[in-house]
Amino acid sequence: MSKPRVFDPGLQPERTELAWRRTALAIGVGSLLALRVLPAVAPDPALAELWLAPGLVGAGFAVLLWVRSRVRQTRVTRALLAERPDRMPGAGLMLLLAAFVFGCGILSAVVVLLPHAS
Repeated sequence: MSKPRVFDPGLQPERTELAWRRTALAIGVGSLLALRVLPAVAPDPALAELWLAPGLVGAGFAVLLWVRSRVRQTRVTRALLAERPDRMPGAGLMLLLAAFVFGCGILSAVVVLLPHAS
């Protein structure tokens, strides 16, 4: 009698990769909007170019997330097929995304509170 497989080779890894890619796409669109909006709301017009940085960082992060989602999907599928679910890769990408979202929250608070501070 063969032992039961840990992994059902359905479409779960592909759906997960698509979810990561939708997240990257949403971050990319938000970053492009930030490139358009943040310089316009800069408190000092001389520093408006500095306010382009968050949008550029976000766009770069979206590209990184897009590429790394495929790498993550390949590694997870390989780990599941090897029947080693105790050693699942990809947690670093989730930590990086959480740190990015936290940074976006801090930046949003700064944008909202900064004009009222003067």
